[in-house]
Amino acid sequence: MENSVLTKINQGIGFITLNRPEKRNALSPDLIIELDKAFSAFEQDDEVKVVILQAAGKAFCAGADLDYIQQMQYFSYEENLADSNRLKALFSKIYEFPKVVIAQVQGHALAGGCGLVSVCDFAFAAPEALFGYTEVKIGFIPALVSVFLTEQIGQAKTTELLLSGELIPSSKSVAMGLITEVVEGEFLEKRTREFAAKLVAENSAFSMKETKRLLRSLNESVRHQALDLAAEANAKARGHSDCIKGVAAFLSKTKPSW
Repeated sequence: MENSVLTKINQGIGFITLNRPEKRNALSPDLIIELDKAFSAFEQDDEVKVVILQAAGKAFCAGADLDYIQQMQYFSYEENLADSNRLKALFSKIYEFPKVVIAQVQGHALAGGCGLVSVCDFAFAAPEALFGYTEVKIGFIPALVSVFLTEQIGQAKTTELLLSGELIPSSKSVAMGLITEVVEGEFLEKRTREFAAKLVAENSAFSMKETKRLLRSLNESVRHQALDLAAEANAKARGHSDCIKGVAAFLSKTKPSW
């Protein structure tokens, strides 16, 4: 069985690849654990100056794994809270990672997958990639990502994205500050690697680390408190009748009647 996450290092750049193309790189518990391990390993490796987070296949990440969503319907509040805390820990690790993290988004990034993009420092995306937090459409809440997104792009834009649940193209995503740049698909990998290589060659790794640490420390206590509350809200929402109905409709590929 192939690993859910692949890693390699080349000329100071650490590559982390989501490797579940047949599942559109959906976030399974194993994938979350492997991602956490990959970032931990690169954090300790002095050879790695910059990290590129990329994905195999057509989609970047479709959000939560369908099989796992089915299992979650039977979780207790405590199990849902533990599950939410695992994702919270991963998002926080990437957001506060001491090295620059760049997302290379070749395809759709939805729900939790869009959350992964949001916690990276830079994101380069193909024109055909769609972004969106679709949780409200299935009776769920995008609790964890709301904390990071508000800090990154502001309250008004976050409200628009999270309450509408609409999918937006790369062109609007870059205008909102969700991603850094739109690059034609055939040049996406080249552009992302060139940008990463430029950071490695021209910027002090120490200075980038300390600058990022300073930026992330500005609202650190407030952010951590908000994330704890978000994890609890996430766990509670999973037990609500709207979420149960929405997930059932999602799994049966029908539209819930609200």
